[in-house]
Amino acid sequence: MDHKIHQGRNVKRFREMLGIKQEALALDLGEDWNQKKISLLEQKETIENQLLEKISEVLKVPVEAFQNFDEEQAVNLISCTFSDNAMFNNRVEVQNINPIDKIVQLHEEKIALYERMLKEKDEMMSRLEKLLDK
Repeated sequence: MDHKIHQGRNVKRFREMLGIKQEALALDLGEDWNQKKISLLEQKETIENQLLEKISEVLKVPVEAFQNFDEEQAVNLISCTFSDNAMFNNRVEVQNINPIDKIVQLHEEKIALYERMLKEKDEMMSRLEKLLDK
């Protein structure tokens, strides 16, 4: 079964992924373009190469993306990549952090900080007392 790539639909997909409205694309393509014309363009199965190049320049997407992107192939690739069997090929490290251990650790760090602050305060007080005795 020969599957034909729908270039107009691909233009629409990339335009939407980039968050660009039809009116904005029309404005960037020139005076003779409007929202309705962009809508009709996105319904065309094939688009002339010269126009694809202009759209490519405006959207900063390679012409090949419009000509070759096939949603079925992309979905198939993604589903094969992220299937259960494929996950075993990817190394996934799971870190089990016990929240109580983390709280205890933070509490101990806080106590150590308070002790350092008290020590610095005591040192500063003794220096001030020495200055006052002079």
